Amino acid sequence: MNDITFHMIETNGVTLHTASAGPKDGPLAVLLHGFPEFWYGWKSQIKPLADAGYHVVVPDQRGYNLSDKPEGIENYTIDTLRDDIIGLITHFTDDKAVVIGHDWGGAVAWHLASTRPQYVEKLITVNIPHPAVMRKVTPFYPPQWKKSSYIAFFQLPEKPERRLSEDNSHVLDHAIGLSERPALFSREDVDSYKQAWGRKGALTAMLNWYRAIRAGGLGPAVPLKMPVPYRLIWGVNDRALSKKLAKETKRMIPNGDLIFIDDASHWVIHEKPRIVSHLIHEYLQQ
Repeated sequence: MNDITFHMIETNGVTLHTASAGPKDGPLAVLLHGFPEFWYGWKSQIKPLADAGYHVVVPDQRGYNLSDKPEGIENYTIDTLRDDIIGLITHFTDDKAVVIGHDWGGAVAWHLASTRPQYVEKLITVNIPHPAVMRKVTPFYPPQWKKSSYIAFFQLPEKPERRLSEDNSHVLDHAIGLSERPALFSREDVDSYKQAWGRKGALTAMLNWYRAIRAGGLGPAVPLKMPVPYRLIWGVNDRALSKKLAKETKRMIPNGDLIFIDDASHWVIHEKPRIVSHLIHEYLQQ
């Protein structure tokens, strides 16, 4: 962690707080976090990538932690989120980047690789299906309806913010298991997350990623053609996303591979950090 430096990078009309590590002349690897994390969620994967010679760049995506939090759900559509990352890539390199994303960060990564493949060398996503597969499969797969019910709650005005901020952000804490899993998260980790969630405007901005869905936030239907090779890593005990979404992603988009990790949940990057880092490194060496 001592080798990580921080910068404020202007991109696509916002300023993103960004952590970076590794040789600046190394190939670029951009790591994208999901909800309700921030750059810190990738802390276990940064050093292995940097040690492998990659210039690792990990932003707080818009709305999170120290990055800008523009008002209005129209500022959180998937095209806008994608263009933030294009701006980061072009800030750091004239070449393509390896893009790695978990949860919502993975949705942005999928969308970037599908619609602007000229910026992506290889794609790795963790516990997130291709957004087009999510749209195609979910309406016809009732087991996913219950898993996705929290998204409907997030559409309400103000009430979700109150609920998520109650009792020192207990709901968000419980979602990741911060306080409940001391073997995974230190006191410093817990304090870092609580500080990020407590920043002015952060909860509303984070929820706006979900609220933008109703305004077409996941964008127009993207062809299930993926010009970029990918690896999808999936903790099998995900409470929010069904394994079927992972399998259907592999079936509909065959130019990649799918690896399930047993005894791991949606938060596999914390639960099995060495395995995830190994699978990332192995794929990038192919």
